[in-house]
Amino acid sequence: MSWSAKQYVTFENERNRPIRDLLAAVPDIDARTVVDVGCGPGNSTEALMARFPDAAASGFDSSPDMIEAASKRLPQVHFEIADIKAWHAPGPFDVILANAVFQWLPDHASLFPALVAKLSPGGSLAVQMPDNLEEPAHRLMREVAADGPWASKLSEVAKARTPMASPAWYFELLRSCGAKPDVWRTTYHHPLAGGADAVVEWFKGSGLRPFLDPLTEDERLAFLERYKTAVGLAYPASADGTVLLPFPRLFVIAVRQDGR
Repeated sequence: MSWSAKQYVTFENERNRPIRDLLAAVPDIDARTVVDVGCGPGNSTEALMARFPDAAASGFDSSPDMIEAASKRLPQVHFEIADIKAWHAPGPFDVILANAVFQWLPDHASLFPALVAKLSPGGSLAVQMPDNLEEPAHRLMREVAADGPWASKLSEVAKARTPMASPAWYFELLRSCGAKPDVWRTTYHHPLAGGADAVVEWFKGSGLRPFLDPLTEDERLAFLERYKTAVGLAYPASADGTVLLPFPRLFVIAVRQDGR
């Protein structure tokens, strides 16, 4: 799946708010090493460095375009192209940040304990995941994908996102691997100027990527036009053209306890 750093940062102010909220809840420690897993264009790394200014920061992402953008944004930080499934850095790390990335990965039952094991005692794993697969914006992606000339190309695309487990499931998982968990769910309501076009532009930088990547240019244009029409009905704009986009997100902080 390809990613565009330029498209992703179109709504950077809105995307940064949950990062700041997540990091504000991470306990204060004298952090020496912090890492941004799935760092994207570096906006989350920047927030991580602001929260722990004395720590040595690093980051990685599977997208070369994202790493190029992050390196330009923060040239003093070591970034690399890597896949979390093949990330073997032993640590320990004082803070591991994963912002809006784990929703793309399966097997959280193995992933989360493996990352907790890379923490120093008292260190924190801080995770934020969009929890919006049943929101109209995502349901309409699947409906448009299934009802068009591209249906055969996109028949497996809906499986690109991992359905989110319940907050209670993450809480118990993290307690079982020696961490003190803090789990919460928040729905943001982002005002977007520009009606349905703005909603489409938002998701072109995230959830629409797996649907658009397999299509030809003409198919992409047709898909987006059909999707925009459906979005306009699901998210009616106010008189000035503003759309209020509800966006649920799941937050998880796991603090590794001493002796584990």
